[in-house]
Amino acid sequence: MPENSSERRLLPRFALVLTAEITEIASGSRLRGRTSDVSRSGCYIDMLSPIPTGSTISIKLIHEQEVFEAAGKVVYSSAGLGMGIAFDLPLPPSQSIILSRWLAEVSAIQS
Repeated sequence: MPENSSERRLLPRFALVLTAEITEIASGSRLRGRTSDVSRSGCYIDMLSPIPTGSTISIKLIHEQEVFEAAGKVVYSSAGLGMGIAFDLPLPPSQSIILSRWLAEVSAIQS
């Protein structure tokens, strides 16, 4: 994971709405939400009751019939709005390929 938030923001973010399934590791609680933007290092999840900042999570992002899975950490949480997730980097190669393809597809559409 990058050392600070300004480094994370150097990676382009893409408006990409995906179904998100989040599991908080400490409690085992599972939540559902949706992404509003995604980058190679993380995503923002829209949800009314986000997990607290600093929580370790696992996340599944679903696009059509394909699933991206990663471990991560909540780096920003705002009740009633959502939370920012930083993926644990480096991503496993199989997951990096999936995410890269999704971002390339949306980049081509948005440019």
